[in-house]
Amino acid sequence: MNARELAAAADADRPLDCIVIGAGPAGLTAAIYLLRYRLHIAIVDRGGSRATLIPRSHNYPGFPDGVPGHELLERLREQVRRYGGEITHDEVRSLRKRDEGDFEAHMSGGTIVARKALLATGIEDEQPSLPNLFDLIKKGHVRLCPVCDGFEVIDKHVCVLGPPKKAAAKSLFLRSFTPKLSVLPIASGPECDTEELGKLADANIEYVSECVVDVRADGDDLIAVLAGGREIRMDVLYPALGGDVRSQLARSLGAECNELGYVKTDDHQRTCVAGLYAAGDVVNELNQICVATGHAAIAATDIYNKLREEERRSL
Repeated sequence: MNARELAAAADADRPLDCIVIGAGPAGLTAAIYLLRYRLHIAIVDRGGSRATLIPRSHNYPGFPDGVPGHELLERLREQVRRYGGEITHDEVRSLRKRDEGDFEAHMSGGTIVARKALLATGIEDEQPSLPNLFDLIKKGHVRLCPVCDGFEVIDKHVCVLGPPKKAAAKSLFLRSFTPKLSVLPIASGPECDTEELGKLADANIEYVSECVVDVRADGDDLIAVLAGGREIRMDVLYPALGGDVRSQLARSLGAECNELGYVKTDDHQRTCVAGLYAAGDVVNELNQICVATGHAAIAATDIYNKLREEERRSL
């Protein structure tokens, strides 16, 4: 269902109960809860969930053999469909709050009005420029989340690529999984100070002083090329290049964000903007599916309770 059909389906005098923006694990889980609460909702997704980059998640409960990210998303989408939900494939370009408190979401396909809004817009990682990046991720040669898959790199030669301080911090986190670690700095970002270099030395982590100018694939290996021409072969590469928290819609409404761009919420996933909620990676830098689904359950239940309270007050 597109935005025009959604808008036409809703009574002009009665907006939808909630619009869920984003259909990754947080948005889809919230949608399942909201639909089971018998609420009228819209789910709008522009695509690009980080979960699609997970070759196989081994730390999501209930899947002892792991589950590929795309399969988990499809299972969640099927669950949404079973309760009558549909996903609108579009991008919410602006979100405005009307004087009466409803939210007005503007997309290329039209406008949706809802009483509550839940942002599950996630983050977007900055990726290294590799021509076959997604194939390398699928094979496990490039990994994005040491919390998720550090266990899978035990005793492998792992390199961490990024601005020196970020790469050093991620390599120290990985030290309990493998003794074969190298920090590959890129030109951008502040240099490591003496204390940070000391921590790397104490952990027996190689700090490569030359900047990386290229990373290329050679069969099942990756090769980092340094400015002086030296090449370093590795089993696994972890980028530590940072990312973009997709909190622009929240900020446009005046919601508070922390210094990293994550949306600030209370214990019920409410932002400081009445009726606006946020869940998942857009809220917390522990970018885990379990965290996202927990946020979603909390937010959806509070949305249901608030809507019922408002209806009782209007009687």
